[in-house]
Amino acid sequence: MIKVLEIYNIEVMVTEQMTVKEEKKWLKKWTCRKRWKKTKLGGKEMTVKIANGNYEIPAIITLPEGAGLFPAVVMLHGTGSDKNEVGGGYAMLASAFAKAGIASIRIDFIGSGDSTGDYKNYNFTTAVADANAACDYLAKMPEINRDKIGIMGWSQGGTIALLAAGQNPAFQSALTWAGEPDLSDMLPKEAYETAQKDGFYTMEFEWRTALNVGLQWFKEVEKTDVLKVFANSKAPVLAINGTDDTAVAPEKAGQIKAASTHPQSKALLLEKADHTFHILADDKSTIEGLIKTTVDWFGETLK
Repeated sequence: MIKVLEIYNIEVMVTEQMTVKEEKKWLKKWTCRKRWKKTKLGGKEMTVKIANGNYEIPAIITLPEGAGLFPAVVMLHGTGSDKNEVGGGYAMLASAFAKAGIASIRIDFIGSGDSTGDYKNYNFTTAVADANAACDYLAKMPEINRDKIGIMGWSQGGTIALLAAGQNPAFQSALTWAGEPDLSDMLPKEAYETAQKDGFYTMEFEWRTALNVGLQWFKEVEKTDVLKVFANSKAPVLAINGTDDTAVAPEKAGQIKAASTHPQSKALLLEKADHTFHILADDKSTIEGLIKTTVDWFGETLK
């Protein structure tokens, strides 16, 4: 007799005589052969789409070489960006994770990157749901240690990481790059008024096309106490900000640390670093140091 198992959105047929242990071993062997591609920087990756309600989440999973149950990190991008982040920062980080024996998944929020959804539907609720869906996807993979999953985010991605960690105990460690715990500080009054009138506000960017930010996002930013939600998390957090960041005040790192109840939580300020940690500069020492610190953090807290 034959039964069908689903792995990586693919249906695979196995014999009913197989034990659960044999099924996992066979699936792992099959998927490694069929779907993974080696990256130039290190590790192997696979592009997937994760179902989440009425839309799909584009994602890239990166694994270390070899076999084993790996710890893993969910990586969340910031406003107007995508799963690879500015300057390919998240692609670089994913490979650095892989070299250190850590798996990762980086996703496009609805309306961003390769997502076919409408950005007007992006808000705190959908973003946290996307993060949780990515976590659930990792937890079902035979290569992943489901008890060792962390979460991180850059800028507003950090906001979502804090919210997700505060609501989902599956996240055992957290980290933010230039995380903003209170986006209401950055909301022009006229933007909210426009959204209330039209249902959305058109946000302009210097580096990309405009985004239509939906009214629900404004409502959730106004009513959500991000740090209060995060205080429910039992995970340690490392909050990293740059002293020359003009988008997110450096002192926000200390606020994030103060909200944590875990004694291992830390706040770190990088001298002269801006919001993108100089990733586009010729001198890569800042971003390279940030990546090393990030890998070391998850290597320690997810071991």
